[in-house]
Amino acid sequence: MNRARHARLGLAVAAAGALSIAGLSGTAQAADVNNAKNAGFESGLGNWTCSGGSGATVSSPVHGGTAALKATPAGSDNAQCAQTVAVQPNSTYTLSAWVQGSYVYLGASGTGTTDVSTWTPGTGSGYAQLTTTFKTGASTTSVQIYTHGWYGQPAYYADDISVYGPDGGGGGDPAPTVPAAPGSLAVGSVSSSSVNLSWGAVSGARGYNVYQGGAKVQSVTGSSATVTGLSASTSYQFQVTATNAAGESAKSAAVTGTTSASGGNPPSGGGTVPKHAVTGYWQNFNNGATVQKISDVPANYDIIAVAFADATTTPGAVSFTLDSAGLGGYTVDQFKADIAAKHAAGKSVVISIGGQNGTISVSDSASANNFATSVYSLMQTYGFDGVDIDLENGLNSTYMTQALKSIAAKGGAKTVITMAPQTIDMQSPSNEYFKTALNIKDILTVVNMQYYNSGSMNGCDGNVYSQGTVDFLTALACIQLQGGLDPSQVGLGVPASTSGAGSGYVSPSVVNAALDCLTKGTSCGTFKPSKTYPTLRGAMTWSTNWDAKSGNAWSNAVGPHVHALP
Repeated sequence: MNRARHARLGLAVAAAGALSIAGLSGTAQAADVNNAKNAGFESGLGNWTCSGGSGATVSSPVHGGTAALKATPAGSDNAQCAQTVAVQPNSTYTLSAWVQGSYVYLGASGTGTTDVSTWTPGTGSGYAQLTTTFKTGASTTSVQIYTHGWYGQPAYYADDISVYGPDGGGGGDPAPTVPAAPGSLAVGSVSSSSVNLSWGAVSGARGYNVYQGGAKVQSVTGSSATVTGLSASTSYQFQVTATNAAGESAKSAAVTGTTSASGGNPPSGGGTVPKHAVTGYWQNFNNGATVQKISDVPANYDIIAVAFADATTTPGAVSFTLDSAGLGGYTVDQFKADIAAKHAAGKSVVISIGGQNGTISVSDSASANNFATSVYSLMQTYGFDGVDIDLENGLNSTYMTQALKSIAAKGGAKTVITMAPQTIDMQSPSNEYFKTALNIKDILTVVNMQYYNSGSMNGCDGNVYSQGTVDFLTALACIQLQGGLDPSQVGLGVPASTSGAGSGYVSPSVVNAALDCLTKGTSCGTFKPSKTYPTLRGAMTWSTNWDAKSGNAWSNAVGPHVHALP
């Protein structure tokens, strides 16, 4: 979790200048081809050169075909992978690529006119398309196209790179054809606010658009989707199209899905969680913080997140192994008994999935089912009340939604579901983490965003705030409160001590001031929310162990304050 350092970088994008996007004329337009070679990395790194040996091809995740580029930046290397492409002079080209990751760039240099680049700050757990155009100079016969990440950031992926325009004479991959319309569209599980759809994969497709009542409502890369935000007991008509670089197919045959009657869990989720709650992560490892048993966790904590489950060789599935040796001989039987004792005291214990090193991918229906089945098995084995999602390497909102709804259905109305995204994951409701939270709003207990290891971020007012301040906590929480989450589903996640995070520690008094600002409109900094949120859920810390190392100073100060909120 917060063992990872995440610093938001101030990034500058090369100015694109005034670009001509006019269509090519005459015979040049008819001859448009993809001038990039090995555009889908199906031939390894052939025709591509990557700086510092940073590039490799992988079989997953891919956007199309069977391979994609994975390039890993270092502290002094941005992992640029480039290719020299033959072009015609005085011609316009469209440069495009499908990318996945944080701070991914696409550009062209040596154009003879204005060199161009474009970038994305993050794509969530799926691929997103970057596109720009450039015009070649009067004597330009080749350009360099490139993609790169950013220094010290995680690996990025790229696939299906194209340079469409007049044939430069250097050869290239054949242009795709428009895919066929998807078949076998079917309605799967439904709720009072969502309908799950699936269809047959289409050869040559790179993505699919989902239409509701004739209007496009979603774009996905797999052959299933969950349409959310629907009204209870209402029938809706759906169609799907297939897409690739050549265009969009005709619409599939229509199907009708009818949502169920309203009802189910309350918006705040988790029937045993108090109105205002404190969450603490309990470490199943010894990293210098105080080693604890579950029974050692103070009563000020209402939700205890056991960190962490482990990935398995089965896609999406997780397991859990108690580190008995590292925890001083703590046995599984003691662990289970301590969880039961916490239940008797009115507390909840959940299994946390992810953390800095927890790379678990839920990217299709099969892995979503594996995830849900394995998590529910851990709930039954150890007595966990639910699950915490702390995936720091991205997630797919469609399939994580499917998995979490399945867990809630298996676990019942009192299932506790929490999330701990990084700040960059919750900057907009369009981000995959944020979309997941909104998709499961009917079963979600709380989102405890990590307000640390972050650097500066935008607040809901559009201003930039630095971590470690009251304003950072309140202005970023405001994004979630205005973006659709119920106040009872918003918590403030902070380190318990300076040892608990690389940066962003704030004293308990700052946490309490932020809570008062959001719930009562008092103790605010320069930012003051336009309204108060008295039902705000509370606060979270990493970790109960680092808190204990500091004499439980954090929970002794923040716990009573949270429980005394209006």
